[in-house]
Amino acid sequence: MNRKFSLMVVSVVLFFVYLGDAILSDWVPAYIQSSVNSSFLMGLIISFSSVVGFVSDLVFPQFLKEVKTRRLFLLAIGSSLIFCGVLIWSIPWPWVILFLLAMAIWGVYYEFLSFGKQGFVSEAIPAASRSGAWAIIGTFQSLAYFLGPIIGSWLTINRSNSEVLLVAAFFVMIGYLIWLISGRERSDKTVLEVRERINIWEESKHWWVLLEHVWPVLIISLMLGIVDATFWTTGTVLSDNLARYGMWGGMFLPFYMLPMVFMGVFVAKWGVYRGKKKLAEIFMLLAGILLTLIGWRDELWFLLLIAFGVGATMSVSWPLTDAVYSDIVARMGREGKHMMGLSSSTVSLAYIIGPVLVGLVASKVGEVRTFGWVGMIMALTALVLLFVTPKKMRLPESIIQTWD
Repeated sequence: MNRKFSLMVVSVVLFFVYLGDAILSDWVPAYIQSSVNSSFLMGLIISFSSVVGFVSDLVFPQFLKEVKTRRLFLLAIGSSLIFCGVLIWSIPWPWVILFLLAMAIWGVYYEFLSFGKQGFVSEAIPAASRSGAWAIIGTFQSLAYFLGPIIGSWLTINRSNSEVLLVAAFFVMIGYLIWLISGRERSDKTVLEVRERINIWEESKHWWVLLEHVWPVLIISLMLGIVDATFWTTGTVLSDNLARYGMWGGMFLPFYMLPMVFMGVFVAKWGVYRGKKKLAEIFMLLAGILLTLIGWRDELWFLLLIAFGVGATMSVSWPLTDAVYSDIVARMGREGKHMMGLSSSTVSLAYIIGPVLVGLVASKVGEVRTFGWVGMIMALTALVLLFVTPKKMRLPESIIQTWD
């Protein structure tokens, strides 16, 4: 199977898996909030998925010595379907324990999918073509998360909760069937090696050494993740509420995701080689300023315009930040997996802090003004980083060489 065909198959499979996930990401926060009658408790429950994801980031680099695409994609698809099953179970019995179980499965699902994508690109795509491959995968992923909230909002208003879950599971199954028909399952020979001893304390010490040297870029991705978590928790509740007043109301999340469909390819073609951290901080500052303005007016057209602007600016910051991580991983050589785990943990941490923080704020000031407060924090963080971030981050190479 040639590389281009493999890349297209994986991208299409991921599109359908992510489309199912996007529908659930739009529906789950509002469903849980209506079940527990508390935006703060909803945030706590949602954040549990990222607690599990964070623990996975500590364990997976040691637990799985070599993980190839077939096994991880199948585990991700299976986890997504089990997630749907637990949520269907929760409809007649909306118990917090069932929500927490579902969130744990959701957190593991994201890690399987993340490691699966990394495995595919590193194994099947030559180094010179990897940035283009990530741009293509990112475009399909962003398209799924653009369409998902539109479908999810319509289903939420016009169909039952169980039908929302069945539609999401249906799209995931389409992805699995494409995987089978394409022959990916038969052609992949997956090796899964498990270490006998997992030392989380040792991994934590590695992270601390790296943290002392790469903290500015970790703060960038943490802040971007918190804003993204705000859109996918409080933002879904706001979008569903707005959708009840007309079709355009349900476009709040899609307008946030729309720029990400094409901006990733634009950044890849832009070819930024120097000053990536500074540019990421500048666009992060612009996103924060735009988000701060959202608290001033609550007209629908203004909310949609701000959502689009924030999505566009973050679509530039994200790939620039990921490129900085790639540079660091390349410099670390065989020990780069520790940086992968640390960088992935910032997203998990953002989805722990974000839902709890914005859920608490939303319970006091409402969904719209919550975005304004988050934007203010983001803008101030970016402003400080612009002055304190070193031009080049130096790694403790002598220490890294001693790691097992």
